[in-house]
Amino acid sequence: MPRLLMIVPAPVNRLPDGRFRMDKKFVEGMRLHKALWPGEITAVLWDHGQHIPFGAEYAADGLGFDFVVLDAGAPLPADLLASHNSISASADMVETLALAGQGKLPVVYSVEYTIGTRLRIVGLDRSLSLPRKLWSMLWNLRMEVRRRKAFRQAAGLQANGYPAYEAYRPLNSNTILYLDGRMRRDMMATPDEMAAKADHLAAGGPLRLVHSGRLEPMKGAQDLLPIVQGLVSRGANFTLDVFGTGSLEAALRDGAAALKGRLRLHAPVDFESELVPWMRANADVFLSCHRQSDPSCTYLEAMGCGVPVIGYDNAMWLGMQKDSGSGWVVAMADHAAMADRITALSRTPGHVGSHAAIALEFAHFHDFETEFTRRMLHRAERRWTQRQEQRAQP
Repeated sequence: MPRLLMIVPAPVNRLPDGRFRMDKKFVEGMRLHKALWPGEITAVLWDHGQHIPFGAEYAADGLGFDFVVLDAGAPLPADLLASHNSISASADMVETLALAGQGKLPVVYSVEYTIGTRLRIVGLDRSLSLPRKLWSMLWNLRMEVRRRKAFRQAAGLQANGYPAYEAYRPLNSNTILYLDGRMRRDMMATPDEMAAKADHLAAGGPLRLVHSGRLEPMKGAQDLLPIVQGLVSRGANFTLDVFGTGSLEAALRDGAAALKGRLRLHAPVDFESELVPWMRANADVFLSCHRQSDPSCTYLEAMGCGVPVIGYDNAMWLGMQKDSGSGWVVAMADHAAMADRITALSRTPGHVGSHAAIALEFAHFHDFETEFTRRMLHRAERRWTQRQEQRAQP
């Protein structure tokens, strides 16, 4: 029987009553993994004491899948490795990078960040002094050498997003691209909702912009207010609703006070039960100011709500916009160019509607179920191929 050990970076907290707090997206993903894998599956997590903002509390016997929680820094138990016959591991965790070189079990890695993205994240981290930034960058470069070696030795590689796929596919001939997201088919915008949004714009309603995420410099939240001010000065007919919290929230609230309801701030809300229904009914364009090239699932999730994206030309959004044929790209951190493009969109409702339809169609091709099925088939196919190759050897 195929027994898969999944080593994942998802946070987990042990609770005093014996229950566990876990990320909802992780739990949903594991349940689908369990349903699709033709055998036994066990997840391994480490309790680092991290805060889990979109988590819930679960009893171990109510999750529907097997898991092991280790203390922070604890090594993988040898008996756990011995009781499985294949490994799926996140290469964004340095703890996993030696597994492929051991040659004991076939390892399929998944990876999200390129070295360029890792270094830019360090550079934008305001909590680090210059010496700490330099140290962190050097450490990341050392880990990248180990990571690339692991990819060459692995049975396969799954790259989340276009930048990681382009950066690492030359290292492993069994590499696939996937687009991570939380949008199931039954969560996506309906024809009636799409028609209602088109009617809103056709009747002269304001272009309803939306933004969600952490309000931090690393996420480009400092650009929201200048863009809104630029839209006001250009006479654009728009509103912007922002869902999130962070260190820039106070500055945004101060700025919003003078904008007479054009900029509205909301606390973070539950993704599936609140944010998705709201966006399906009340949003026309997603405004992304993200400067990093990490595979943010926000793009695909907005598209699944029938909301096309306008964003900066980071490598991830540039690749997805080209692949999907939906949405708009502007130069990095160019507030004036962003305001110009959004103003033009506010005056061409039919253009917005056509991009919304294309965005939704693209999201349907990459829904949660489809992407997970592709990944599980990739793992299983490679495992059996390796076994056949081994049997054929004299």
